[in-house]
Amino acid sequence: MDPQSLVAGIDEKACLDFLSMMVRHKSHSETEGERVLARRMTQEMKAIGLDADLQPFNDGARFNAIGRLKGTGGGKSLLFNGHLDTNPVTEGWTVDPYAGLVDDKFIYGIGVSNMKAGDAAYFCAVKTLIDAGVKLKGDVVLTYVVGELQGGVGTLAAIRSGVTADYFVNSEPSDLVAVTMHAAALSYVIELTGDTRHLSKREESVDAIAAACDIIPRINAMTFSGARSEVHRSINRGHVGVVHGALGRGLEEWRPPQVADFVRLKGSCRYAPGQTQEGVLADLDAELRQLEARFPGLKAKLVPEMIEGRPLMPPFEVSPDSRIVKSINAAYKAVRGQAQPTGAITPTRFYGTDAGHLYHELGMEGIVCGPGGRYNTMPDERVDIVDYLDMIRVYMLTILDICEVA
Repeated sequence: MDPQSLVAGIDEKACLDFLSMMVRHKSHSETEGERVLARRMTQEMKAIGLDADLQPFNDGARFNAIGRLKGTGGGKSLLFNGHLDTNPVTEGWTVDPYAGLVDDKFIYGIGVSNMKAGDAAYFCAVKTLIDAGVKLKGDVVLTYVVGELQGGVGTLAAIRSGVTADYFVNSEPSDLVAVTMHAAALSYVIELTGDTRHLSKREESVDAIAAACDIIPRINAMTFSGARSEVHRSINRGHVGVVHGALGRGLEEWRPPQVADFVRLKGSCRYAPGQTQEGVLADLDAELRQLEARFPGLKAKLVPEMIEGRPLMPPFEVSPDSRIVKSINAAYKAVRGQAQPTGAITPTRFYGTDAGHLYHELGMEGIVCGPGGRYNTMPDERVDIVDYLDMIRVYMLTILDICEVA
């Protein structure tokens, strides 16, 4: 059986129709819509011959959809992972975000990039192989999870129920590049307490807003201790995303002639495999102690922001020499005729994905590679049609290589 003939023969219209169907499901995170789409994906997997079931978790409040194409034995197994839940629609859309509109270049819709195009691509890859009569030695496992937007609770539930494989592909939007490393995510709160005076006596004050203006660019420029290499250090990033300063912890704003004595900052840090949350917090705290020295009388307090029921997204790493990396690299070259960009690539290296859980919890070797990305989480979210269709082809060749034809 000629693999090139197989990938050349995909039903492009059917693949686009399937993705449009997924977009028309309003599956905002933690709503009934995500449960409806999980049920639909289970039905679709059963319809093409997979063993598929809904997997309830969180006391039955949420569902993953898990399917397995059983192999004949003797081949490696390959797991595909993607989330069904989406962000809400923002302002600025010029097309119906739930229509699944297709024009001559793009397919549009909320969540089409993050990440229904990836979800649909691996379903269509498996369906195309089944329709062509291909039998595989190894199993292909399709996981359609929810709760990635809450720290990956769906993938953790799947892992802890026993879902596993030899290798995985996480289909988060990467514009088809092969991401071999991405960062962990840590959120924090910093409280700066100064000493207020009327503006007439500003020289006697400790201005919390001035201190915030001093520390923010320093945090934004930070890297963290313990990086294993310069590549690991390259996925370090500090960031301040929320600033609120005024009078007192209640942040009273009605008295602007006074010097602000309280500022609350909220932000996030990204760090690499081999670095730790404790190390990042220690580095941040050291910066705050230096800030206190520059602003005598200032008190700076650092607190990690932990949201109940939302796990931290761990970092992910795989060797570029891993079989799964070489397999997807070869598939990409066969489809596109050029080498696949591979590595810790911006902006994807600063993502948090469920690949981190598969790597951290199971020690699985895998890759992050999916369609979409450049028009991600923005008005008129969309995916290049050629990227979506080529991703299906790349996934097909990767399945054939990893799982092997029986």
